[in-house]
Amino acid sequence: MRGRIALAALAIGAIATAGLGLWLYSGLARRAPELPAPAVVDVAQGQRLSAIAAELEEAGVVRDAHLFALLARARGLDRRIRTGKYEMPGGQTPSEVLDALAFGRRRLFMVTIPEGLTVDEIALLLESAELGPASGFRALARDPEFVRSLALPGDPSNLEGYLFPDTYAFRTSAPAEETLGRMARRFAEVFAGEIAEAASAIGLTAHQAVTLASLIEKEAAVERERPMISAVFHNRLRLGMPLQSDPTAVYGVEGHAGPVTHADLERDTPHNTYRIAGLPPGPIASPGRASLEAAVHPAPGMRALYFVARRDRTHEFSDTLAEHQRAVQRWLRSPAPPAGGAPPG
Repeated sequence: MRGRIALAALAIGAIATAGLGLWLYSGLARRAPELPAPAVVDVAQGQRLSAIAAELEEAGVVRDAHLFALLARARGLDRRIRTGKYEMPGGQTPSEVLDALAFGRRRLFMVTIPEGLTVDEIALLLESAELGPASGFRALARDPEFVRSLALPGDPSNLEGYLFPDTYAFRTSAPAEETLGRMARRFAEVFAGEIAEAASAIGLTAHQAVTLASLIEKEAAVERERPMISAVFHNRLRLGMPLQSDPTAVYGVEGHAGPVTHADLERDTPHNTYRIAGLPPGPIASPGRASLEAAVHPAPGMRALYFVARRDRTHEFSDTLAEHQRAVQRWLRSPAPPAGGAPPG
């Protein structure tokens, strides 16, 4: 009798073990549903495995949080899950999700692109975030075929001025085309609509508006002055006066650092508005939204043709050359700010 009971118990145990094994096998082999858009999962420092698993299930990245936690412990990876944000596409097995978290695959890096950076500066910033070599980003930003594929407003020949300053979450494994493409598409989103319509209304092409905005971005240090600086440039363009914007004199000059000198102003380069008439052939940096808006909405009623930087990096605006020369003498007696410029006329 006891022998039969023992055999029955063994049989029941074997069946239960087989059932558990089948459940585990089917659960580990099943992929999560495809997601309409990638889910972003944030793994915090010190977060418990159960909480991570629950977040994954809630986001639709795994089907069963308990099964995922069992797998992590069985593989000895429960304490190796790396903190950070992850972009999870859906349609993966629990093992694939675990590998992504434990080995940093599909990990997102938050990168902030400040206003006023050039393509070369942005490329170095992306390289410092371990998103790829700067040389690759620089080359791609100047690849005509790639640039045309983005169908950007203004139909630029390169991406200078068209990589929108913002905070982005990039995957370390993302190709350079995806990284720069997102920044360029963000520019297109911001420029479309009201800004594009306002540019057309005042007779600016999209490329001219972005170019003008880039000059405003490099000159302005105070938010409220952007439309005022824009008005000066619009007034000069209307009268056929050279823009004489200092930052254009050193754009593209390799290794330039420090203040703009008289020798820089004499430099014969395609973008130097001391040497050319009208706007430069293209942007000299990436303008933010405020500068784009200022470019198409100059301060109304302003007659100023000149401005010079004060010590606090605000500007004194002048309508006449005589007023401007007095302002220059007044402020040049004091240490000049390290950035910005002034059309000296």
